[in-house]
Amino acid sequence: MKYLLPIALVYLLVLSCEEPKPLSSVDPVNWDKRAVKSALSDSLESGSTFLSIYSQIYLRTENDQADLTATISLHNPNREAQVYVDKAVYYNTYGEPIRVYFDKTIFIKPMETVQIVIDGVDKEGGTGANFIFDWKIEPNTNEPIIEAIMISTYGQQGISFVTTGKKLLRS
Repeated sequence: MKYLLPIALVYLLVLSCEEPKPLSSVDPVNWDKRAVKSALSDSLESGSTFLSIYSQIYLRTENDQADLTATISLHNPNREAQVYVDKAVYYNTYGEPIRVYFDKTIFIKPMETVQIVIDGVDKEGGTGANFIFDWKIEPNTNEPIIEAIMISTYGQQGISFVTTGKKLLRS
């Protein structure tokens, strides 16, 4: 029993000396593995999707906010055709770009889902964050379905909701 306190203090000291873990939203999946290696066909149709997400939401007043973890899912609903995503840009509440997730065209295999996670401690987006995704598809195939799930828990209370991307009329 007399050794328990010193062991606990050493354990706490070791924990406090550890480097903080990088945000998963800043260091996402290795997009290079998904990079398209050859030139794409000129016949592909281009489009853009707007997706609202929320890093934080107001609770009782504008001074009381809850931090949320957001999972952004890019679904390819095609059974045989790939979807190509040229760019994913994350904007904050003020419309300022925070980060670009990849700067090379990536592919999403048929029926596959690719995700981006915005950690709950990543508050850069604020209460009105959003994404714009630029993508390409083969003619007569389905455009990507892009959704976000935001979630958080405080004690016994849980908050969760979903947003769905909207295709923009002009890229």
